Amino acid sequence: MKKNCLFILLFSFLTLYVSAQEVVKQTVVYPSFVPREAIPDGVQYLPTPPDTASMNFFNDWVQYNWGKSIRQTDRGKQAVVDAEMDVDHMLANFSTVFGMEMSEKATPNIHYLINRVITAAVDATKNAKKHYMRKRPFVQFHEGTLIPEEEESHVHSGSYPSSHSSAGWAVALVLAEINPAHQEAILKRGYEFGQSRVIAGYHYQSDVDIARIAASAAVARLHADEGFQKAVKAARKEVKSATAGR
Repeated sequence: MKKNCLFILLFSFLTLYVSAQEVVKQTVVYPSFVPREAIPDGVQYLPTPPDTASMNFFNDWVQYNWGKSIRQTDRGKQAVVDAEMDVDHMLANFSTVFGMEMSEKATPNIHYLINRVITAAVDATKNAKKHYMRKRPFVQFHEGTLIPEEEESHVHSGSYPSSHSSAGWAVALVLAEINPAHQEAILKRGYEFGQSRVIAGYHYQSDVDIARIAASAAVARLHADEGFQKAVKAARKEVKSATAGR
């Protein structure tokens, strides 16, 4: 009897624990300026992914093979670094071209701004990803990637558009806006951030190209939000204060 009671209690505890974990996963909320439904829906304005019999897909194939050819170079190493798109890694990634250190501690206003820009950029790709469910290159061609440890988590997610590329380009646009003195270098880094997804084998070139359009649409929508406008103003002041006297 006692053994049965202990078994029931243990089973109940484990059930509650698993349920609690599921609730935690379901209630993760990323910081944002506007709700996801306010971001332009890519299904409504973006073109469809290239058909596998089209010349556009041939270009995707050519670019995919270009990416594979440089994986074992310094550019390939950078592509691995670019796979991280959380705000802390993103700010560290752009700090050199931005001309100053960016982090939650060093630049809290920029951190606040970019954290929310990333959310909007990713949201801009979600509906189209789910709608088209385009196979990723490494799935289509049954080949490995530059980052094998992430393959399993990406096998069943859509390739078109690229969320990483959208985030990188949106971040570049906003950072260039608050620090125009370094705009060319910032935009180049944002462009290369997207190309890294082709090199890594996780996206086709067309996934990346279209993601930049989605990112631009998201940033345009953010400019209509008062909270975003205030955050940009605060970030500009932070840059001005940090660079005063240089």
